[in-house]
Amino acid sequence: MSSDLLVLLVLVLVVLLGSALCSGVEAALLTVNPIRVQELAVRNRPVAGARRLAKLRKYLGRTLSALVIANNGFNIFGSLMLGGYAAWMFEQRGVNSAALPLFSIGLTILVILLGEILPKALGSRLALPVAIASAPLLHWLGILLRPLVLLLERILPAITAEAEISTNEDEIRLLARLGSQKGEIEADEAAMISKVFQLNDLTARDLMTPRVAAPTLDGSLSIEAQKTQLMENNSSRWVVLGDQVDKVLGVASREHLLTALLKNRGHLTPVDLCEPVDYVPEMIRADRLLAGFRKDSNGVRVVVDEFGGFVGVIGAEAVLAVLAGWWRKPA
Repeated sequence: MSSDLLVLLVLVLVVLLGSALCSGVEAALLTVNPIRVQELAVRNRPVAGARRLAKLRKYLGRTLSALVIANNGFNIFGSLMLGGYAAWMFEQRGVNSAALPLFSIGLTILVILLGEILPKALGSRLALPVAIASAPLLHWLGILLRPLVLLLERILPAITAEAEISTNEDEIRLLARLGSQKGEIEADEAAMISKVFQLNDLTARDLMTPRVAAPTLDGSLSIEAQKTQLMENNSSRWVVLGDQVDKVLGVASREHLLTALLKNRGHLTPVDLCEPVDYVPEMIRADRLLAGFRKDSNGVRVVVDEFGGFVGVIGAEAVLAVLAGWWRKPA
């Protein structure tokens, strides 16, 4: 094999390799999950290259501009140089008329298959490792082509736009459902994620036990006089009412009330054993309400309307029932 032909083959390999590298990295950069990249970058011990990749993705337009310039440099300029060199070499050998068209067709097919289609397919399939591994190369490529990229930014300001990571409820629900279908997360976990967003759409009025069904005790009567009522209803918390309409005196624990009966202290009234009342407006959202139960998950809240009137009671179990899927919206 002559030296001219060897040089031609080496140049073909350089053009194909450069085009394939640029195409594969571009596909990986566009396909890689930005949330996954961010998660790897903010770890206490971040994956090597993840932080640099996150910075490159922040200004994705600039990174892609540098890649496109390099890719077209190999595809267009490299192909033109190869064509010129091949024409000279074939002319020296006296086979220019037949060999050059065949060489051009073969090079075009190789660039399409090995320089574009195959690398992009592999880059898309192996997006994360390819993108992380190529981050240092992209960094130095951006520095090398910065003057040209800055010129392009003057002409096309859209290149400078930052790629922000954002999402919404619908996207998170969809990702949870897809993760469940792929077996990445459990089906019940995906369902609970969806239920969490439902809390934002529900209020205490939707989940409370209405006043007419709420467990209440008369604060003026003794515990002994209301023993039957206590025994028949096993509610853990009782609302103690006064003699006036909507006058809530406190919240009494059934356990404390029954303990008083066993200790022959039935002469006491529920007022003597009740605890201070925590009021919540009926329009408070369920997610905010759940956060309020962190310190006292066994307690109840007295729900009041806009005028301060007692309209119902709600406990942590009512909100947790939504997450568990037990709650059903009344017809």
